[in-house]
Amino acid sequence: MGAKAHAPRETIHAEAVTPVSPAAATAVAPRARRRDPHALRRRNRLFALLLGLLALAVWALLVRLGDYPSFILPGPGEVARRFWAALADGSLLRHSLVTLTEIALGLLLGLSAALLLGYLLGKNRTVEQVVAPYIVASQSVPIVALAPLLVIWFGSGLLSKVLVTALITFFPTLISTIVGLRGVDPDLRDLLRSLKAGRRQTFTMLELPSALPVLLGGLKLSVILAVVGAVVGEFVGASAGLGFLINYARGVLDTPLLFVAIIALVIIAQLLHGAVVRLERRLLRWQHAA
Repeated sequence: MGAKAHAPRETIHAEAVTPVSPAAATAVAPRARRRDPHALRRRNRLFALLLGLLALAVWALLVRLGDYPSFILPGPGEVARRFWAALADGSLLRHSLVTLTEIALGLLLGLSAALLLGYLLGKNRTVEQVVAPYIVASQSVPIVALAPLLVIWFGSGLLSKVLVTALITFFPTLISTIVGLRGVDPDLRDLLRSLKAGRRQTFTMLELPSALPVLLGGLKLSVILAVVGAVVGEFVGASAGLGFLINYARGVLDTPLLFVAIIALVIIAQLLHGAVVRLERRLLRWQHAA
């Protein structure tokens, strides 16, 4: 009876001290190991390149099978030749610089006004309740409807294009500024208040770092909309710019040139968006590290 009584204890003890095999211990290591962000970024870029090449192949195949004339749907080769021709004679660069100037000045004006007003509305709910209906009303009117009025009032020069660009980039940055400021942790704000921090210290040490992720998200949208605003302004009335080049190509049925202008706009938008992404990666390095 004594031997039988001790048998179950010996069995349990033997199972408890059974060693785990090295293969089983290291099987979960690859899952726990953090993946290299640079390798992931290179892989994603490779996938994006392959997707672009696939789209070009489908485009070329569609033109070949449909036997479309160039004024309906030119092939990738014809568009590439037109692109290099426009680049060689300087026309593409000249019109692109005009559009870039309008985008830069419009962003400067629109973002400055949005940040200042957004900070005021984010800190004062009373002012927000008074001003918000008028801001919403101004944004409910399509920019295509406002652009002709701005051209009539300010002429077909640079100023009207800058104002159109500023108007279309104003609202996303304004909303992101208000949301970012309202998202500040109230406990941290109370902590700085208890430490007798001034407004400038509270802004630089708490409000700005806390609102940066939302602000940069709004900036990504604003830089893309700035390209749209500049082109809309040039559609209404202009003598230079990529929007003017699109209008000209459409009028003379130069569809390859129209594709060239569109590709130039896409390149500008990608460069602006990439610049904001790099700025975000630099400013929010602490967040990515965490």
